[in-house]
Amino acid sequence: MLERQVRELRLADEILRKASASFAQAELDRPLTR
Repeated sequence: MLERQVRELRLADEILRKASASFAQAELDRPLTR
């Protein structure tokens, strides 16, 4: 049971990391509008 939770946590962490990375990339690609 614990092993499955750890695997799910790792998966969620990986998804979050990819999402934040792509979000940061989108922020960099977009011209700054200040």
